[in-house]
Amino acid sequence: MSDQIQFIVEKLNQEPFRKNYNLITFDSLEAVQLLQLLNDVLGEIDPKHAVVDIREELPEQTAKRMLSLLGILKYKPPGSISDLSAFRQGLVTGSKPVIHPVLHWLLQRTNELKKRAYLARFLVKLEVPAEFLQDDTVADINKQYEELMEAFKNLHKECEQLKTSGLSTAEIRRDISAMEEEKDQLIKRVERLKKRVETVQNHQRMLEIARQLRLEKEREESLAQQKQEQKNQLFHAEQRLQRAQLQLKEMHHAVVDSKPESLMKKLEEEINFNSYLVTEKIPRELESKKNSVYFLQKVVAEPAMGQSDLSVLEIKINEVNTQMNQLIEKRMMKYEPIDSKFSMYRQQASIISRKKEAKAEELQAAKEEMSSTERQMQQKTSQAQELEGSEVLKGDEFKLYVNKLRSKNTFYKKKRLEIAEITAEYGILQRTEELLKQRHEAIQQQLQAIEDKKGISGYSYTQEELERVSAVKSEMDEMKGRTLDNMSEMVKKLNAMVAEKKASLAPVIKELRQLRQQYQELTQECDEKKIQYDSCAAGLESNRSTLEQEVKGLLEECIQEESNYRYINCMKRNLEIQLQRAKEEMKAYVSPDPQERRKTIREQYARMILEQENLGKKLREKQKVVRESHGPNMKQIKMWQDFEQLMECKRECFLKQQNQTAIGQVIQEGGKDRLVL
Repeated sequence: MSDQIQFIVEKLNQEPFRKNYNLITFDSLEAVQLLQLLNDVLGEIDPKHAVVDIREELPEQTAKRMLSLLGILKYKPPGSISDLSAFRQGLVTGSKPVIHPVLHWLLQRTNELKKRAYLARFLVKLEVPAEFLQDDTVADINKQYEELMEAFKNLHKECEQLKTSGLSTAEIRRDISAMEEEKDQLIKRVERLKKRVETVQNHQRMLEIARQLRLEKEREESLAQQKQEQKNQLFHAEQRLQRAQLQLKEMHHAVVDSKPESLMKKLEEEINFNSYLVTEKIPRELESKKNSVYFLQKVVAEPAMGQSDLSVLEIKINEVNTQMNQLIEKRMMKYEPIDSKFSMYRQQASIISRKKEAKAEELQAAKEEMSSTERQMQQKTSQAQELEGSEVLKGDEFKLYVNKLRSKNTFYKKKRLEIAEITAEYGILQRTEELLKQRHEAIQQQLQAIEDKKGISGYSYTQEELERVSAVKSEMDEMKGRTLDNMSEMVKKLNAMVAEKKASLAPVIKELRQLRQQYQELTQECDEKKIQYDSCAAGLESNRSTLEQEVKGLLEECIQEESNYRYINCMKRNLEIQLQRAKEEMKAYVSPDPQERRKTIREQYARMILEQENLGKKLREKQKVVRESHGPNMKQIKMWQDFEQLMECKRECFLKQQNQTAIGQVIQEGGKDRLVL
């Protein structure tokens, strides 16, 4: 412990802290001073905490702020402080056994922690709830945020690689000199070749022909590239035409198959589903949420529990659940069918309601997923129409695509875990289904026995079959009559619509051909204008940049001159004030009045020195008394600490006993209530 404190004092006396502590002064610091010192060290690591004054901040806010930063820095409390609540309490009260290890850990690795705190400002991801991500703008902003985070990671890696690459100025200078030598050699070689060519007849004409050949080759390459691009555009246009034809066929099929009865049936299903959500599902979920919030508030109000207490409670809960399941199975096996008829109906009703809720949730999720996929499809189709074909991903776009695939992979793993949980639940439901089937068979046998006694065996079965067959027959007759009439009307309407569409589309197709030719001409003209615009914009941009640099330099000079002027004025005022004070001091010191002399600074400092000397004598006497009584006082403190530990142990034993009795009573009451149900 002494080595730890000595290391802390040495680090605090160095740059950038310069506290001038020794072991005695550091050990005599109060709780507020220790917290302020810890805040200064954290402010050196993260400048955001350097402007905070502990005395002006609430203790809970201080603890929350420091714990969040220590969590980002991945600090783990030592083995003697296993309970996080005790560590938090010690951090609030400024306890030395809590703060000294934190200071030692921070001062050991200050540079590493500075880097980690700097990266945490940009790499700690903000968790956005899933319901907010349904909004398109929020989803786009979140996507841009993730892309910027990935770009920052790549830039930081490149920066670190450049720092550790070991490139020096000497090596760069050698490379520059080598390049200059190569440049000189190339210039000499070109001059020699020019001298050789000058001796040949018609060398200018031959050079011109070679230049034209090079230009023609470049033009040939550009034409081949344009030909390939036009082939790609033609291929994409054919694909778009095929997709449009498929969509047209699907729309024709949808129009042929649609009927007013089916549309009404869909609307009735949607109305029933929405009414179920409004009247049953949403109020039940709201009530359950309120209950959960109430219980969570009760849990928060209770004192904090450790991991060992939670594990003991979980073991007890599992044991009680297994006992309850065993008792329920025994009861189901032992009960007579007649007596358990109402309970069976209740269970069936509860199972049906749960299935109804599950299907409603699945339907709601499917509708949300369908709407989101439709929005994505519309966006993709609009993008495809704008781009007129897909492009090969390159560079950063390919990295973003890989990141998306990784996120989808994690999502797939989560869904696979959910499927495993659903399969486990499916096994439990199969078991309950088997039990219900056994009970149903028992009830059917009992019903058959009663019918045999009364002499009407098979009456219930035949009655149900007759009712079902009559209902099906009446429905089929009605449907046949309606479908024949509707089909004849729909065929007439569709034939008329097809004839009208053909007649209306003929002039449109002619206009479309002319517009395509105009479109090709306009695209060529647009490309030429764009090249002219780019060249003009580049010239204007260069002029603007030079003017901006000049204006920036002049503004900096103006700001510098203004700051010098203000600095000189401030120095002049300070010197005038100091000169005025010196004149007043000299006047008071020379005056014969003793009252005026007492007001001088010299006399005030003399009185203060005398008071401090007297105070030093008193403190030395007090130090002597403290040294004499140090041994007995330390023994008394040790005895009091032992007594305090003994009373704390008794209090914990008493609380554990009360908790165990209370938990046993709650479990017994819950078991009685379930047995009554």
